[in-house]
Amino acid sequence: MNPKLPLLGISACLVLLSALSSRVSADGLVNEEVRRTVDLSTHLAKITAEIVLSNQGPGAVQSFILAVDPELAPHLAYIGALVKGDEEDDGSLKLQQTTIQGHSGEFYKVHLASSLAAGAQLKVKVEMTFSHVLKPFPTHITQAERQLVVFQGNHYLYSPYPTRSQTTRVRLASKTVESYTKLGNPSKSDEVIEYGPFRDVAPFSEDTMKIHYENNTPFLTISSITRTIEVSHWGNIAVEETIDLRHTGAVLKGPFSRYDYQRQSDSGISSVKSFKTILPASAQDVYYRDEIGNISTSHLQVLDDSVEVEVRPRFPLFGGWKTHYIIGYNLPSYEYLYTLGDQYALKMRLVDHVYDDQVIDSLTVKIILPEGARHINMDTPYNIDRMPNQLHYTYLDTFGRPVLVATKNNLVEQHIQDVVVHYNFNKILMLQEPLLVVGAFYILFFTVIIYVRLDFAITKDPAAEVRMKVASITEQVLTLVNKRLGLYRHMDEVVNRYKQSRDTGALNSGRKTLEADHRTLTNEISSLQARLKAEGSDLADKVGEVQKLDGQVKELVCRSCQEAERLVAGKVKKEAYIESEKNLTSKRQELVSRIDSLLDAL
Repeated sequence: MNPKLPLLGISACLVLLSALSSRVSADGLVNEEVRRTVDLSTHLAKITAEIVLSNQGPGAVQSFILAVDPELAPHLAYIGALVKGDEEDDGSLKLQQTTIQGHSGEFYKVHLASSLAAGAQLKVKVEMTFSHVLKPFPTHITQAERQLVVFQGNHYLYSPYPTRSQTTRVRLASKTVESYTKLGNPSKSDEVIEYGPFRDVAPFSEDTMKIHYENNTPFLTISSITRTIEVSHWGNIAVEETIDLRHTGAVLKGPFSRYDYQRQSDSGISSVKSFKTILPASAQDVYYRDEIGNISTSHLQVLDDSVEVEVRPRFPLFGGWKTHYIIGYNLPSYEYLYTLGDQYALKMRLVDHVYDDQVIDSLTVKIILPEGARHINMDTPYNIDRMPNQLHYTYLDTFGRPVLVATKNNLVEQHIQDVVVHYNFNKILMLQEPLLVVGAFYILFFTVIIYVRLDFAITKDPAAEVRMKVASITEQVLTLVNKRLGLYRHMDEVVNRYKQSRDTGALNSGRKTLEADHRTLTNEISSLQARLKAEGSDLADKVGEVQKLDGQVKELVCRSCQEAERLVAGKVKKEAYIESEKNLTSKRQELVSRIDSLLDAL
């Protein structure tokens, strides 16, 4: 079975066959009608083809061939098929990769459980998912620009059989299309382009279909994920995933403005602020962290059939940016671990749902079994690469826990399926850990007796303590400065409402609130600056520079308020007010950018 092929099946009657042994031209098969849908609404290319396959040969046939376009074949992540119309049989369909001499691309042979008689027809639905086929063009964009991508495929169904009639429907992510090929005078309506019908298409026909369009959906790719599953016979299964995530869309060109990103809703429209990870319904003790520590911006929602985690990185992801994080949780073992005497079976997902339309370039799964497990066997829904077993040592272990290691590349959502691990375990070994605990307590008591009678003084590292204090103070300064900048944005809203309502009382109230809150925050920052100076840190000077720049920003905000009062009172014309406000906003943005640069240096 091909490593890209998970078992499928809603209603299918096909079985796995060996490599191709007869000539395709002798099969007598014809694609009577093909309805193909190319879904380009995400960062994946999902191609679905509904095929009416007809046997026009002199005798019955036992198999047919699925083909993948040569240009797209290197990006194939998933392929599956099912026979439509047989609702009584839910047998799964299996595919085996083969070759056709003289033709490029990838080919899969499917053997029918019941032969297709001469003159008979069969309805087949084929699904293919391709990763990394949508190429950003231009490859670099600024924060304010929208993302354009190019898809290049085939107008026709790439097939070893002749096709009588074919239509292709392309679904895009937006209405904005820069260009697209015009074969057969296609029609375009909103986000859909329809090609065809094409008549009497020859086998292995190729004609380049190229579409250049706007696509601002999340172009997220998991560069690598290491999934560790630790099984305990004491009632718990611990799952931890270490993930390297990157944005594979158009690379951000130029500087990143935090001020514009927070103020304008369409700033950085192709960036990713957050995404949802779906965990099993029984997941508990969920944590989400990186090298710095716990990431508190995440949110957890417990549903009836799952647990949703809103994963929000510490910073938005733009094209070319990446992040690294760890997510973990615990599961009750009785839901996933089955036993019969000394025989055990663990049934769990090989990979979780990390985000919608996920792409995983490289997956490593490590399943840590209890110490003493033997006769280990793994059943997987599709081919994976097994690495040599390892040993894992943790508390109370003596000769190590066996670790099954498996890897696989280029996975998508269809690969979220169960893996079953069978092993034997002698239950008498469960007494090992309690006995070791008793021995450990004896050692602990003896150690405490020695410790309280002897002096084991450890020299402290003053420099390390100073660095930790400075880091803590700096984090507080960043938080307070961001809060203070938020006061100015709130004051902008108050001024805008005043210009519409002409409510002087509301304006004066907002101005008093600004002054009071600003004075409080400024005093707190000054106090932190003094602490930095007391610790001998040169960051105190940068904080002082931030304070000076903030004073200028506040002065500009007050001037904007005064100009608004003059406008409402009729003391200044609207054109002069607009020009003055434009100059004040420009100066303010420049000062905020300088403050951001200083904050980044802290």
